[in-house]
Amino acid sequence: HVVVLPLGDRVDVRKVPLVTIDGRDSRDFDDAIWAEPDTDPKNPGGWHLMIAIADVSYYVRPGTPLDKDAYERGTSTYFPDRVIPMLPEALSNGVCSLNPDEDRAVMGVNIWIDKDGNKLRHQFFRGLMNSHARLVYEDVQRIYETPEPTPVKGLLMPLYGAYEALKKQRETRGTLEIEVAEHYVHLDEQGMVKAIIPRDRLDSHRLIEE
Repeated sequence: HVVVLPLGDRVDVRKVPLVTIDGRDSRDFDDAIWAEPDTDPKNPGGWHLMIAIADVSYYVRPGTPLDKDAYERGTSTYFPDRVIPMLPEALSNGVCSLNPDEDRAVMGVNIWIDKDGNKLRHQFFRGLMNSHARLVYEDVQRIYETPEPTPVKGLLMPLYGAYEALKKQRETRGTLEIEVAEHYVHLDEQGMVKAIIPRDRLDSHRLIEE
């Protein structure tokens, strides 16, 4: 069912084309991103980023039964074929998941960086967003590498531009890079392990991590 959230004193960012990028088998979407070239003439080649995460605290208040139950669980538990969420599924996969075309309460931050990836300033806010697309790592990488222009590629190009700037700053700092492959675990119909297959490591993964 549709949940109508009051805007209240939240910042309305529903028209900002924030998107989520996750694995194809992901069931909930915790964070959304967007970027554009900084329009400030004092910051040539710089970027303005917006990052939004689900505002779980709007629904799970301290000391409530939901809060106490989540405390007992501690974390969500992930298995190859299922997830036991820390919160009830109506929250974890529902109103606390940044599903496309649905208004969601979020904690957000605006970040401005220069062309070399140095942070100039930031600004936190509580907001109301509406995800413009649920994207998948492999599709994002393919669209980015395809020369034909598309609306989705128009959203991705600034994200990759900001990522390259942040990557440059990371290399300047000499940050330790640990490239450890993740794996898919495939089960057969009896629940036995059928195969363990390494996941492809793409720039779209690195973009989200950065």
